[in-house]
Amino acid sequence: MGDEAYATRTSRRPGRLRSLWSGTRSLVFAMLLFLSVRTFLVEAFKIPTASMEETLLVGDFLLVNKAAYGAELPLLGMRLRGLKTPGRGDVVVFNPPHDPIKNYVKRVVGIPGDTLEMRDKILLVNGIAREEPYARHSEDGGADTVHPVMRWQRNHVLARLSEGRRSERRGYHPSRDNWGPLAIPQDRYFVLGDNRDKSEDSRYWGFVDRRAIRGQPWIVYFSFDAVGSGRPSWVRSVRWDRLGERIH
Repeated sequence: MGDEAYATRTSRRPGRLRSLWSGTRSLVFAMLLFLSVRTFLVEAFKIPTASMEETLLVGDFLLVNKAAYGAELPLLGMRLRGLKTPGRGDVVVFNPPHDPIKNYVKRVVGIPGDTLEMRDKILLVNGIAREEPYARHSEDGGADTVHPVMRWQRNHVLARLSEGRRSERRGYHPSRDNWGPLAIPQDRYFVLGDNRDKSEDSRYWGFVDRRAIRGQPWIVYFSFDAVGSGRPSWVRSVRWDRLGERIH
């Protein structure tokens, strides 16, 4: 009787071990699948600022297509071939040059080889005023205050004729609404926020390296207003009408 009980106990151990291994294997497979999708295909991001209103709102949660421009291979410093290259008008997620560990969301307005300038809030690409239905200007008056951080533009501003003389770079004084013309180097991009008067973007901290562009926002999968139309801040109001909205 005792021998039978012992045999029964020992015979159960391989079954338990197989069950444990099967569960562990499934968990490991699920984690690897999740990491693969997050690394190469889709990643979630949250919008923390109002620089892209009305296109994107504070509290929007986005799914970002990382395969669009080619995902980067971790630890190898290599990038997979993307489905396309960033183009004018694309909304992109990237790491800005002044803070490369953070993720920013802006719109590409200039690509390598372009000449950009802004005159009284109007963006000119290669000398032609560009129609921008997505751009928002929250302040009526122009901002001609010279920003010291915009001095980086002097190294890229093109000389132009002014009153019979060629203007000098040291006399270049860019402001929020008036700057350029700037020549965009190879493998660099110029990005602006759609909420032009409330956005810190390439005007202030420079071009975005092609390798720093991580993906293209695809869809709003969740959105909430933390204030919730005057309610206490701990009540989070879901913006149901934004769920599933495509980003353009």
